[in-house]
Order: sequence, then C-alpha cells, then structure tokens
Amino acid sequence: MRAGKLVGWHLRRLRVGMALSQEAFAVDAGVDRSFVGRIERGLENPTVETLEKFADVLGVHPYELLLPVKGSDKKPETLRRGRKKQ
Repeated sequence: MRAGKLVGWHLRRLRVGMALSQEAFAVDAGVDRSFVGRIERGLENPTVETLEKFADVLGVHPYELLLPVKGSDKKPETLRRGRKKQ
C-alpha cells in the first residue's frame, strides 16, 4: 500500500474509532473537511505539518499514520449519515 493510502486508511480508522465526523475532525485539526475526505480516499498527500496536526487530534504519534496495515486490508467501518441528535 502506498504511503498516501496508508495515511488515509489510518486516519479514517482512528477517526471513526473516536466517533469523530470528518467535519468535527477537520475543525479540530484546522483544515477543510473536503481535504480530510480527499486524504482518506488517497487523492491528496498531507504535509508533515498537517500529519502532526492530525496526530495531535487523534492522540497518536505522527509515525503511526504511516505504519503498515497488519494482516488486513479490511476498510474501517463507516459512520452513520447525518448529524448526531442533540
């Protein structure tokens, strides 16, 4: 798996695991929501500075976003559509 795809895969896996929407994650990281979506789909490559922002929001070290996927190419589960009820 290419490095860009790895970053996107780990970003999505960790973000969904924290029950964060792309929008909420993007606000916390200080980037545009559509940029997060393009990274998760492997269409964009973030800078090192952006990786550090993402890692801070996710509570991991930046290198963890580049680790090889262990034994599974299974995609992370998706979040349900729509906003959470207030």
